[in-house]
Amino acid sequence: MNLKKLTFLFFTTFFLLAPPILFSQYKKIKKNTWTGTASYYSNKFNGRKTANGEIFSNDKLTCANNFLKLGTYIKVTNTKNNLSVVVKVNDRMNKKNKRLVDLSQRAAKELKFFKHGLGQVKIEVVTHQDTE
Repeated sequence: MNLKKLTFLFFTTFFLLAPPILFSQYKKIKKNTWTGTASYYSNKFNGRKTANGEIFSNDKLTCANNFLKLGTYIKVTNTKNNLSVVVKVNDRMNKKNKRLVDLSQRAAKELKFFKHGLGQVKIEVVTHQDTE
């Protein structure tokens, strides 16, 4: 077999056998709306650059997400108590992290899950401001 055929066979097999949802801890419930697990940043990230070049602060309403465009504003709602906050996506999470969103501590406190470490949330896209 030549290289072209082997490459085609590899990619065809991979896509047929790959799981349909790679991020199994969250799901899309309707257009631009997802549910899943949220966490928050450790203090060690204060002062570091985010993926879009901003300096991270746990006192701002920002978050990390792996599939929305940087600069997108999202409404995050705690599904346990219905509290909501609007945050800006300005960073990316580790590719191995299967959580839906990683919030600043200020956002986690406003959603009342800071003491628990993790929370079940729904996110909805509010607006796209910047582009990646």
